[in-house]
Amino acid sequence: MDEKTALTRLKQGDIGALEYLMELYYTQAVRTAFLIVRDESLAEDITQGAFIRVFERAGQYDVNRPFKFWFSRIIVNDAILAARRRERTVSLEQLSANSDDPLAEYLGNLTDPNQLSPEIIFEKAETNQEIWQVLSQLNPEQRAVIVLRYYLGFSETQIAEHQASPPGTIKWRLHSARKRLRSLIGPENL
Repeated sequence: MDEKTALTRLKQGDIGALEYLMELYYTQAVRTAFLIVRDESLAEDITQGAFIRVFERAGQYDVNRPFKFWFSRIIVNDAILAARRRERTVSLEQLSANSDDPLAEYLGNLTDPNQLSPEIIFEKAETNQEIWQVLSQLNPEQRAVIVLRYYLGFSETQIAEHQASPPGTIKWRLHSARKRLRSLIGPENL
């Protein structure tokens, strides 16, 4: 089965097609949600809820459009809402104190760790922790555009369509998020 076939079958109410889509997108969806909400179980809950909604709203999906964009919109919007609710009740210091190295686990290694020297592995882990600490200081909307642009690889035009916002708004959000990141990282680390 391919993605288009699965989506067609899903529109007909075939739950097996949802299982195929979950195999394709579950890990990326959890990672995307996690980068925004910074909580493993919450990211999994968001992802599972999104898949349920995909099944319930399959009739609304246009099979001629990329599923990835439609589905990631659900994930990102739900993650932003959850992050806003969570940040009203939990401080950023509490979150970072409770996480050992979340990026190492959820982003995964871009290369095979067995082929890396111990020094490189240590440097990558240290860099991941620094990135995590800096990202946790951005607001949910800023984290979302950074995740969409640099983790999911969306173009600014795709993000604008994804977020149902004008391209200028997305450019401004990316600019302000990068500016905030630069101020947090400091010029000595650039």
